[in-house]
Amino acid sequence: MNWGVFEGLLSGVNKYSTAFGRIWLSVVFIFRLLVYVVAAERVWSDDHKDFDCNTQQPGCRNVCFDHFFPVSHIRLWALQLILVTCPSLLVIMHVAYREAKEQRHRAAGGDNCHRIYPNPGKKRGGLWWTYLLSLIFKASVDVVFLYIFYHFYRNYTLPRVVKCELPPCPNVVDCFIARPTEKNIFTLFMVVTACVCVVLSLIEATYLIGKRCRECLL
Repeated sequence: MNWGVFEGLLSGVNKYSTAFGRIWLSVVFIFRLLVYVVAAERVWSDDHKDFDCNTQQPGCRNVCFDHFFPVSHIRLWALQLILVTCPSLLVIMHVAYREAKEQRHRAAGGDNCHRIYPNPGKKRGGLWWTYLLSLIFKASVDVVFLYIFYHFYRNYTLPRVVKCELPPCPNVVDCFIARPTEKNIFTLFMVVTACVCVVLSLIEATYLIGKRCRECLL
């Protein structure tokens, strides 16, 4: 996947975001997407090749690897990043729809007609709800994936040695994970940045709701 194009599309949402939204985008691009592309993929490139078990029984190593790594960290992170950034694209599409509707209205009624959207990027009406729901969706996606990671990899860490007794292994065999310390460091880093993004999304949602309530009261 061309992550550069993906980043370029998402960067357009900056001008429609609040200050918290811009911080969220910076965290996603610098501390999640960039780390994923530059380092994380290389760290997990040898996870299956260097997964060694103290047995020569055919199929034992593959069965044990599938049991302890049901889903690759890399593929889960890629899916998480795609899902968590899609709502930002929906905001851009909503603004583009407003701009196109405004252009059609002005073409039909002339330049002096009443404008439907004086500022298409201003978060009012349906765009406000789209933006708010995008924040809730982004936070929910990160929370769900944090739970998935915790369910598959307890405490988000990998042990140095795992014991496997699944068929066709002849008995309990010891299997060794390649570079577990390095992988644990990157896993915890990605978990922490995901938590930061959840907090930023919730803060921004609270800010939007509070601002709207204040405007209604005034």
